Amino acid sequence: MRARWVELARLQCHLQRWRSVITGDVRWQPVQYRAASEPVSIPVEWILHSPSEWIEATDDQRVQQEYQQLNQVVQGLTPIFHKIVIRQRALVIGKPVAEIIQAGALALELSPSCAQGKPLRALSVAGIDSKFFERHRQLITLFLDERFEGEASKQGLETFLNAAVDNDHWLLLVPLASGLLPFDRLRVRSRELLKTELPANFILIIENERCLHQLPEAADTIAILGSGANLRWMSAQWLRKKKIAYWGDVDSWGLQLLARARRLQPGLHPLLMAQEIYDKFSDHAVVEPTTASPEAPKGLTRSEAVLYHDLLARERGRLEQEFIAGDLVVDAIGEWLKSCK
Repeated sequence: MRARWVELARLQCHLQRWRSVITGDVRWQPVQYRAASEPVSIPVEWILHSPSEWIEATDDQRVQQEYQQLNQVVQGLTPIFHKIVIRQRALVIGKPVAEIIQAGALALELSPSCAQGKPLRALSVAGIDSKFFERHRQLITLFLDERFEGEASKQGLETFLNAAVDNDHWLLLVPLASGLLPFDRLRVRSRELLKTELPANFILIIENERCLHQLPEAADTIAILGSGANLRWMSAQWLRKKKIAYWGDVDSWGLQLLARARRLQPGLHPLLMAQEIYDKFSDHAVVEPTTASPEAPKGLTRSEAVLYHDLLARERGRLEQEFIAGDLVVDAIGEWLKSCK
């Protein structure tokens, strides 16, 4: 009998604590206990009507501080970025609120290719300092993804903004004939190519690595794959003595990169980046979610500029390199080499 009374006393104490709750609404339900002559109302549901009530209910100082900071950030950000800072709290909590809000303002001012070849640290936008991108790179990228359908992450921040790459960028070197290099494949940092001449007279520069399997054997030729937007190394003086071909995607970004490469090496030969190539393989074209600048960049020929605007006007304006038939790639490289002799 005494055990039942102890049990009942504990229950009453528990219920009294719930009755003292003033945050939200507590829903009660009658339950019959053996130690009680009548049904006892017990709490079965605690309804919290807002985030602030949830924060209050936790009675945790750390959680309350995080909520206060998030509330300040949300009030200062445009609504399209709210879900990002809520879902990615680790990028926000503990950082200066003013800088998070400034990152949002920066992301609203940035647009594809707006850096125009400058390094990120040199951009003077939204009052940022030279280290701002370094401190908030991931958050800025997520903000831009929200505006431009994930393209900043997909392309990389520097490529998307057409900014010079400050860090080391690794390129894949593949000799298309034996004896040119001591390895079948070799990775080097792009900055090393600024001062180190390659032992081949023909240099094939390719935007992406994924089309490696399409390359044929070719005498006295080295392919450099994966250049992407990092083309500063193409200013190397030794390249001016070589015969150079450039091959990239047939889309607005690919033509942007072709124009930049040509400004560095005016004598280069474009491969498979023409209207007839797009038309021949247009069934494989896909949507380019975010296009580059609405104006054709300097460095394109007249026909390339026409193609640039044609691609911008199409629903499916991106033809990626790997969708071009292998035999056509072989023929194009062979014709380029023949024209150089």
